[in-house]
Amino acid sequence: MPDQHFTTPPDSLKETEFMTQFGGIYEHSPWVAATIWSEGLGPDDRQLLLFAARMQAIVEAAGHDRQLALLRAHPELAGKLAIAGGLTVESSSEQAGAGLDSCTPDEFASFSDLNDRYGVRFGHPFIIAVRGLDRRAILAAFAARIDNEPATEFTTALAEVHKIARLRLEGLCG
Repeated sequence: MPDQHFTTPPDSLKETEFMTQFGGIYEHSPWVAATIWSEGLGPDDRQLLLFAARMQAIVEAAGHDRQLALLRAHPELAGKLAIAGGLTVESSSEQAGAGLDSCTPDEFASFSDLNDRYGVRFGHPFIIAVRGLDRRAILAAFAARIDNEPATEFTTALAEVHKIARLRLEGLCG
């Protein structure tokens, strides 16, 4: 399958346009896009796979503390921010697409309990790319991952962040 290309090539944008378009790909972490901008853009960045790989490499090279801050920038699933309407447009759309905006009282109680336990155990919210999943599948993954070792879960959560970023980038392709 040929690589997808962005509707508007990143290397054709001015810095403010670039940051508007790509600054939110990694949740509340515009430093990822700013790093790409500072490194320079070229024709290869028009290809989704190469651009996504650059973003991922920046995060992977950022070190544990910055990666942890990135994980902590993500909202809880069906959590307090969602209820208060405080999610980013992207997160709100992603959570609504998985039906997390219409949880039953029992599902909401399960999410609340798991969010609390997970946050205490791992120090960051549970992260999963929810596109294509429903509430039951998300709750099942949540319940399965809560017993992971912290290092395993850190790696898993970071991989999910990269999936979310990739899906967001795909949304910018024609």
